[in-house]
Amino acid sequence: LGNSEKERLDATFEEMWRDFRRAAEVHRQTRTWVRGWIRPGLKMIDICELLENCSRLLVKEDMLNAGLAFPTGVSLNHVAAHYTPNAGDDTVLQYDDVCKVDFGVHVNGRIIDSAFTVHFDPKYDRLVEAVKDATNTGIKEAGIDVRLCDVGEAIEEVMTSYEVELNGKTYQVKPIRNLNGHSIGPYRIHSGKTVPIVKGGEAVKMEENEVFAIETFGSTGKGYVHEDLECSHYIKDYYAEHIPLRLTRSKQLLHTISKNFGTLGFCRRWLDRLGETKYLMALKDLCDKGAVGAYPPLCDVKGCYTAQWEHTILLRPTCKEVVSRGDDY
Repeated sequence: LGNSEKERLDATFEEMWRDFRRAAEVHRQTRTWVRGWIRPGLKMIDICELLENCSRLLVKEDMLNAGLAFPTGVSLNHVAAHYTPNAGDDTVLQYDDVCKVDFGVHVNGRIIDSAFTVHFDPKYDRLVEAVKDATNTGIKEAGIDVRLCDVGEAIEEVMTSYEVELNGKTYQVKPIRNLNGHSIGPYRIHSGKTVPIVKGGEAVKMEENEVFAIETFGSTGKGYVHEDLECSHYIKDYYAEHIPLRLTRSKQLLHTISKNFGTLGFCRRWLDRLGETKYLMALKDLCDKGAVGAYPPLCDVKGCYTAQWEHTILLRPTCKEVVSRGDDY
């Protein structure tokens, strides 16, 4: 394509890029505010609700036109992802904790997925730095026609070059090999391509006008996560409407989910705030039937520590835009 055609093509996407930028600005303002007050002694549920209310306000929440793209992850220590408190969870943030704050904002289904790690004890500095460096390496490597496996290899090389000493024991920082970045589609947080964070991935290429979440996770444990603990995160299946349901309660709940979240992620707290009660059996039924997917917390071995950094990038024809980048990270 000649440059003028490239520019014309870019212009047709301009509205889409604008929506991403608006969502990204909300993400930046929200996280800047949260990082100003987050501290040990606060309840995880309060941290999430304050963050979510701030995001809702700034994005001018409007049903499926603008709002939160998925639940606020505040996974602690050996839990790497997909933990947000359910009602009645009184977990308190500790000085000793390593907390991954992963939240999403969307405008017209254009999702910003970006995350950072909060820690208070400087002994975790190297772990957190290793993962931040790895994520930035992934961002640098990414681009149109770049093979996904090459991004993964570069990420692993950087991350494993770091060591962290915790309580007299030295750990090489390991990428969590079964977690990865992903392409993002309209109202679809994982739209089909995965960006590995270790070598040996697929030779599939990144393409023009695709959007990717580049995220890396590092661990002092096995570098492998499994599902554990109580589930809080759910997403309606893309094809849920075609699944026959017998229970009236399940149909009602699916209607609430479709109306308020569409195919965006949600959590139990968000059902609570919509006034839904006694929905657990119906929710389980929807999950069993395949209408809704359940995404329990992802955990490495107990006692280890995990960190995460993540940005959303736009592979525009004329440039690579790290749209969620801020002065902070």
